[in-house]
Amino acid sequence: MIRALLHILYGMYLTNSYGLRLKLTKDPKKKKRLRIAYSQAQLDALGIKVKVKHPENLPNDGQYLLVSNHRSVIDPLIIELALKETNLFGLWVSKKELYNSLFFGLFVRNAGAILIDREKTQMSGFFSEVKKGVQEGHSIYIFPEGTRNKTNEPVSTFKEGSRIIAMKNRLPILPVYIEQNADEILRKSMREGIKEQEINIVIGKEISYRTKGDLELLYKEEFRLI
Repeated sequence: MIRALLHILYGMYLTNSYGLRLKLTKDPKKKKRLRIAYSQAQLDALGIKVKVKHPENLPNDGQYLLVSNHRSVIDPLIIELALKETNLFGLWVSKKELYNSLFFGLFVRNAGAILIDREKTQMSGFFSEVKKGVQEGHSIYIFPEGTRNKTNEPVSTFKEGSRIIAMKNRLPILPVYIEQNADEILRKSMREGIKEQEINIVIGKEISYRTKGDLELLYKEEFRLI
């Protein structure tokens, strides 16, 4: 209990410290460096290492819709470290709970994010913000499941919005897959003090926005999840 509390307090310190530093810059390159440094500091404190599989599939430049499975709050950190040697910079699609969160709010609002409010009946404002981000030269990073997957399946149902983003903005799709359940690994670190854990993230092959078929199915086929 004490160990977990200490992790939470240190995590909150890092999140708000980097959130303030991010607030002071508009430069995407500086934001990327700060996001990577933050991700590294958080995972180092937890004793978690990230291993990238098939790095040859990682583009160095360009604009993409990055899609990933989602089980844990540390998934964005894993993805940031997987992309650290590239010049890619993406705006994270973030739900409003994170924007207003005492823990994550300051960081999320300043790190480069687009708010999605699924309670709204009209999503035109969201898609306009996505278009603006793409026109400014950024990629878009999204968890197409919409929320953390708490089922026993490796991937839960994808929302339709991801495919729409790719098609409307003519963005090639970069699929990535976090092999382990990062939430279980996080729990072992915080509650049991288990260190030197490793998480593998697999980089899939680019999918054209023109490719026919259901994105969820294409994603599962790429990572042999069916």
